[in-house]
Amino acid sequence: MATAPIKAQAFLANLPLFKELAPDELARMADHTRQVRATRGEILFHRGDPANGFYLVVYGQVKLAFISSKGDEKVVEIIGPGASFGEAVMFMEKPHVVTAQVLADSLLLYVQKEAVFEELERDPKFARRIIAGLSRRLHHLMGDLEAYSMRSGTQRVIGYLLREFAAGKEPAGPLEVTLPTTKGIVASRLNLTQEHFSRILHELAAEGLIEVQGRTVRIPDAERLKQYAM
Repeated sequence: MATAPIKAQAFLANLPLFKELAPDELARMADHTRQVRATRGEILFHRGDPANGFYLVVYGQVKLAFISSKGDEKVVEIIGPGASFGEAVMFMEKPHVVTAQVLADSLLLYVQKEAVFEELERDPKFARRIIAGLSRRLHHLMGDLEAYSMRSGTQRVIGYLLREFAAGKEPAGPLEVTLPTTKGIVASRLNLTQEHFSRILHELAAEGLIEVQGRTVRIPDAERLKQYAM
C-alpha cells in the first residue's frame, strides 16, 4: 500500500487517540491510512457492511443513522471535524450497525483495522486511550438516552442549543450560531419529529427566548433560556 501523505500523519498526531505516539508509530499508522474525499449525500457504509477500519473527520460532517425497511430514519449522531466513528464494531469484528452518510463535502481519513490491532499489541498505553475514547462515546450516548427518556421535547431542544452553542462553557449573554445541519436532521437527533421541533422553536421565539431566521438561531439571554428549561 502506498504511504499516506505526510499531512495525514500530522493530522493523526493532533488527535487525542494518537497524540502520544512516537513518530515511527505514527508513520506506521499513516502507512495504513487513506484519504477519502466524499461529497454531500454520499454513503460511506450501510448497516450490515463489514467494518474493516474506522474513520476520522478532517473537515465536513457525517450522519450516523438507523434506517427502517420503510425508509424511516433515526439519526444517532452527527460527526464533525476531529471526531472518529466506526471503532466499536471494528473491535468487535461485527458489521456496521448504522448507516453513515455525508452531510457536507468532507475529507476523511480511513484507518485500517490491521494497523490499529498491531499498535495495540505493541503499546498497552494505546489500548488505554482507545478504551477511554470508546468510554467517552458511551457516556455521551447514555446522556442522550437519559434526555430522551426523562426530559420533555422543550428541555431537549434548549439543552441542545445551549450545549452546542456555548461549546461547553457556562452560557451567559447573547449567542448566535447557525444550526450545523437541516432542522429535520437535528430533530431526529433529538428524537423529535421535524414538526415538533419547529413548534418548539416557534414557542420559544414567542416567549422572546430565541430569534430564528432560517438555520440561524439567536439567543438574547442564555441564562434566561437555561432557567426556562428547569
